[in-house]
Amino acid sequence: MPIVSYEGEGKVVYEISQAYKGSYYTGSRTGGRRCTSNVSANMDGKNNNDLQFESRFESGNLQKAVKVGAYEYELTLRTDLYTSKHTQWFYFRVKNTRRGIPYRFTVTNLMKRNSLYNEGMKPLMYSEHDATLRGEGWRREGGDIKYYRSSRSQEGATLYCLTWTFEFPHDDDTCYFAHCYPYTYSDLNRDLQRWTSDPSRSQYCKLRALCRSLAGNTVYLLTITSPSINPALAVGKKAVVVTARVHPGETNGSWMMKGFLDFILSDSPDAQLLRDTFIFKVVPMLNPDGVIVGNYRCSLSGRDLNRNYRSMLKDSFPCIWHTRAMVKRLLAEREVLLYCDFHGHSRKNNVFMYGCNNKGQPESKLHERVFPLMLSKNAPDKFYFKGCKFKVQKSKEGTGRIVMWRHGIRNSYTMESTFCGSTLGQRKGTHFTSGDLKSMGHHFCDTLLDYCDPDNTKFQVCVSELQTLVREDIMEKLRRLGRDVDPDVNLSDISLSDIESSTSGSNSSESDGLPAHLLHMASKFCQKKKRLRSRKERNHMYQKRSSKHKAKSRDAAEITETSAQTTKSTASKSSGKVEVEKRKRKTKSHDSPVSQPDVVQTSTTGKRTQNRPPCGDDHVI
Repeated sequence: MPIVSYEGEGKVVYEISQAYKGSYYTGSRTGGRRCTSNVSANMDGKNNNDLQFESRFESGNLQKAVKVGAYEYELTLRTDLYTSKHTQWFYFRVKNTRRGIPYRFTVTNLMKRNSLYNEGMKPLMYSEHDATLRGEGWRREGGDIKYYRSSRSQEGATLYCLTWTFEFPHDDDTCYFAHCYPYTYSDLNRDLQRWTSDPSRSQYCKLRALCRSLAGNTVYLLTITSPSINPALAVGKKAVVVTARVHPGETNGSWMMKGFLDFILSDSPDAQLLRDTFIFKVVPMLNPDGVIVGNYRCSLSGRDLNRNYRSMLKDSFPCIWHTRAMVKRLLAEREVLLYCDFHGHSRKNNVFMYGCNNKGQPESKLHERVFPLMLSKNAPDKFYFKGCKFKVQKSKEGTGRIVMWRHGIRNSYTMESTFCGSTLGQRKGTHFTSGDLKSMGHHFCDTLLDYCDPDNTKFQVCVSELQTLVREDIMEKLRRLGRDVDPDVNLSDISLSDIESSTSGSNSSESDGLPAHLLHMASKFCQKKKRLRSRKERNHMYQKRSSKHKAKSRDAAEITETSAQTTKSTASKSSGKVEVEKRKRKTKSHDSPVSQPDVVQTSTTGKRTQNRPPCGDDHVI
């Protein structure tokens, strides 16, 4: 495994940085103002064999490339904006390639301890030359792949490296590397144009803006249902809410969403039946800002939106706030049968679901597991029912899944697709393609039809099967815990959440705190909080203050008394002086009986002057 070089070693062939420090979330619209500076190295020389890197395009996120060997490059990914973490997604371009040379690439600042790259997953590569000549798109490539702990750390956090080798198929080709099949905000706009431009679809598909993101990008909402001639039938329709891409680096969620919308907007009889039966509310991209700038998990608030569905900060989390408000309005009008948010998962294979155990409802026990079980039967080589979890964890209370469940939607799920592939059936050991991901959207629609079939035979069969599966699962887990097992134990006496493992997989906490821009503002006005004192400390402090006050009072009294005595003595001396002066004047009056008044006389110069007292030696008036 390559040892990461020290800072300053090697040749920097690509590096970008923010060109200005200003207000938050600016310059992130498609086609808008650039927020990055020029690359650090000039690659225009004809004899230069260095690879030319670039990521200043939609969803790109390469921060730096350093050449550390003849054909070896160390790559640093940009963290999510306004955070110091969340590096998993990568997407960058390479030019000036040489055919048949084994290049090595090492990403040096990943943050998850485990990765599917150690279980056979390969990076994705796209060659413009192959796309032009053979129509070949993204494909899995790379050899000698390792995911391992780095010798470096970042702000006390351990870093991990991903390394692989690759031989380019052509000279002077333009190639792209990515963690998963890219699906950008521009791709969504093109698909929306295609879906809504057909006049026949406009009768049952309405597109509007749900809200604007922090950067001003439109968050779209599609309402899909057949027009009802009878208003009473329209009122009785149940609703289904489907969302995707709350985490921008989970592009597999968008591919499943694309498959879902392709199916539900098609002319097939099954699609027509679904539109006749349900009202679909679809938000295909919840976090367009994060998608545009190449974030992995956060929005431009620097926070994970899927931990803030309970937040009242409308201006900080507009996409989530308006989605929740839309669902609450919908619930006031009609029953919402199902809510599902499409995600990607970085540590598990296959496709699976996370749901919520329905406690305190014996008549509907295990019903939340019926839909995932049906889906596993419709996609047996992709969907793994035993990978599904239904535990409601405190750390996930801010997620869309649990918030919608708290609002009363019993069938509230996230559907998680691996970044890698399948371990099931004929697809075992293979990577998922974008076509596989789209097919999961089709299977999701098929399962909705099965779940709502007027003939509930399938439903009851699944409930019976679930009772057996859950009982076996409980017995096995209790045995592993070393607890005595009663074969006749009543299933209702055991809490499924107590024995079920967590739905871990993300590295996001319950809440990351205030949005980054509000946190920045709050730091300016933050005051030091006083420490709470014990009763003993408070009594001691009061006694100390009382002693100081008494001492000050005594000092003040002494000063007042001394001042009074001084004043009395001064007054006595003054009266004595006055008496002496009187006696002197009396004696003088006997010697000069006529006093001489001041006389105004004329001097020898002819000017009038007045007699004045002397002013002192050498002074002249």
